[in-house]
Amino acid sequence: MKRLSNLLGILSLSWVCLAAAIPKCSAENPIEDRWHYLLRKPAPTWMATDFDDAKWRRGFGGFGTRGTPGARIGTPWNSPNIWMRKNFQLDTVPAKPALYLHHDEDVEVYLNGSKILTKRGYTTEYIVVPIDPSQHSLVKKGKNLLAVHCKQTGGGQFIDVHVIDADAVPKLPAPKIPETPFQSDLVTTWGTEVTPENAWREYPRPQLKRDRWTNLNGMWNYGITSAEELKKPTDWKGQILVPFCLESKLGKVGRLLLDNEALWYQRSFDASPVENERTLLHFEAVDYRCEAFVNGKSVGTHIGGSTPFSFDITDVVKKGSNELVLRVEDDTMGFQLQGKQRPDPHGIWYTQVSGIWQTVWMEQVAETYIEDLTISTDARAGSITLRADKIGKSKDASMKVTVRDGDQVVAEKAVGGNEVTVTVPSAKLWSPTSPHLYELDVQLIDAKGKAIDSVKSYAGIRTVGKKVDADGHIRMTLNGEFLFHWGPLDQGWWPDGLLTPPSEKGMLFDIEYLKEAGFNMIRKHIKVEPRLYYYHCDRLGMMVWQDQVSGAVNPPWTRLAPNPVDATWPDEAHQQYMLELERMIDHLESHPSIVAWVPFNEAWGQHRTMEVGKWVSERDPSRLNNIASGGNFWPAGDIVDEHSYPDPAFPFGDKRWDGFIKVVGEFGGHGFPVMGHLWDNDANNWGYGTLPKTEAEYRDRYNKSLKKLQDMKKQGIAAGVYTQTTDVEGEVNGLITYDRKVIKIPAKDLAPLHKDLVEK
Repeated sequence: MKRLSNLLGILSLSWVCLAAAIPKCSAENPIEDRWHYLLRKPAPTWMATDFDDAKWRRGFGGFGTRGTPGARIGTPWNSPNIWMRKNFQLDTVPAKPALYLHHDEDVEVYLNGSKILTKRGYTTEYIVVPIDPSQHSLVKKGKNLLAVHCKQTGGGQFIDVHVIDADAVPKLPAPKIPETPFQSDLVTTWGTEVTPENAWREYPRPQLKRDRWTNLNGMWNYGITSAEELKKPTDWKGQILVPFCLESKLGKVGRLLLDNEALWYQRSFDASPVENERTLLHFEAVDYRCEAFVNGKSVGTHIGGSTPFSFDITDVVKKGSNELVLRVEDDTMGFQLQGKQRPDPHGIWYTQVSGIWQTVWMEQVAETYIEDLTISTDARAGSITLRADKIGKSKDASMKVTVRDGDQVVAEKAVGGNEVTVTVPSAKLWSPTSPHLYELDVQLIDAKGKAIDSVKSYAGIRTVGKKVDADGHIRMTLNGEFLFHWGPLDQGWWPDGLLTPPSEKGMLFDIEYLKEAGFNMIRKHIKVEPRLYYYHCDRLGMMVWQDQVSGAVNPPWTRLAPNPVDATWPDEAHQQYMLELERMIDHLESHPSIVAWVPFNEAWGQHRTMEVGKWVSERDPSRLNNIASGGNFWPAGDIVDEHSYPDPAFPFGDKRWDGFIKVVGEFGGHGFPVMGHLWDNDANNWGYGTLPKTEAEYRDRYNKSLKKLQDMKKQGIAAGVYTQTTDVEGEVNGLITYDRKVIKIPAKDLAPLHKDLVEK
């Protein structure tokens, strides 16, 4: 616990009056919260009135970290030092000029170039410090300058300073949330290559593919209004590059959407409607609540930020030019599922993402068409089962499936219903070492034998399971064989696109590096990726543990301790959580790479655990259910999962684990900052434990943690997840820097280290 020291310099402690002891009355002068600030030591004359601070950062006061007692945070500050300057206006000179400040910790204050306060220690609330009468002449009517330096050594931190009248202490307004997210200089190589003409042009739905489609990515008009405004703007604020979000560098806007605002998109598109066909409008992901309008008419609404949705716009689309408008609201916090997004990013929490963040597209389909395909497989039988959701008048149309292995047809079958099972002779099974995929041609056939809809898909034949080994440990299996799951925690964030990868090539880079490094699994953390991500995992043989996106209303986090407690979620919020969980599973369940679902992480939004666990296991018994990775343990699902940093650990011996697979779902997190490749070169860097001083020490720590995991495997641990693939914003614990330009440990060096863990 820090202690407040005696006042140094020209003021004495006897002048300090706690704000709580002074009656509140209205201030005659306006409160100014706009500051220029710097996190690295400036020139010696930084406090002078004629000093040029035009290149300093800008933010709203106060500055500090969430959770610091009495703090009103306008701008996050978590580095050791901050230098601040603000101009403020005094319409009248206060009769008893004073500073109204809250500091944690040591602070120096200058008024119009002269030092008026030096103070060590910290406060837990705003205090009033009268300015010495000998310096009253520094306080001037009109324009004034405050310059402040605050130094932090540990714990919480905060600084905010105002000039007031000691007899008229103002009530400070709520801190203003900045409209601009932190602007980092980082950009990926792929990000530098993005243009409106090439932004995500790939077909977005590889397991239900048609030839006729139109990509709507590119430059759209955008506007921001009050959330109460339901009419589209008459004047658009500018243009945004879709599919990149409002806050991102690649979106070309860089603006935060506040929870009392609405974001509007607008563009025109050409259409050529065909009689007896439908026109479908697809959004791969929009965060979070939205309504779409075509030619001024609402075509549908959607709530949920991570999965695709579609609207049938046949009845409103016309030949020639059409107008598409999308209205979006995004609260980010509370019961809304937001994952790692925060309005005030800090530590392990990242920049919020609002609006469109995946591809927008259209397609023409038949009057009766396949809306969705669900694919399941059985390794022992060598079979592929397809279930089609049909839309249209001819729902009794038969379904024909052709299975190809390259150019060779290996199986074919037609049925009259919505489901068909095809057996492949001598089937080649899917696994990380042999990720074989069969191509599928699926047709709907009408009563006259005519194909009325045709789609292409693919399947990997495999079966996920669990069984007891010779030592009595429950292990994971793939196609009946034991397989240790070894992978990284993968956040899937980017410095230029945030949640949106800059391109398919950039996204593929991460997967290929991990594959070459000898990992056989990825834990996709609190994010649902574009569908092409899972296609590449299917193609390359990378298993995936898929997390559900989390909410922010949490219970006490007791990890694996007995007698856990769930958070209390109202029925409406729980129903929305379950709807989004169902959507994610429905969206991804046909991918052979996905072998486990992770509904909760570390108690984030963890609620009704037994109910959710039972539902997931019944909804998809073909995969493992890791109900709460590192969260509060309840006897649900298949897995008991411990998080331990920096080295892996597990509390063996507890009878409560009987019947469950034991895993270390997160460990490591060894930080190693690479200057020139940091999100913020001036801020503190986040890693677990102290940061190593050299690359050799960093590698030694990795090797030490890996050796401990190998030893724990012998004790029954069936999987390990290392934190993490890349640095992300303030986190520097990636194997690769955030901009993907520096690989801290090359794949060729990691592969031999991982071989024994995976293969033995």
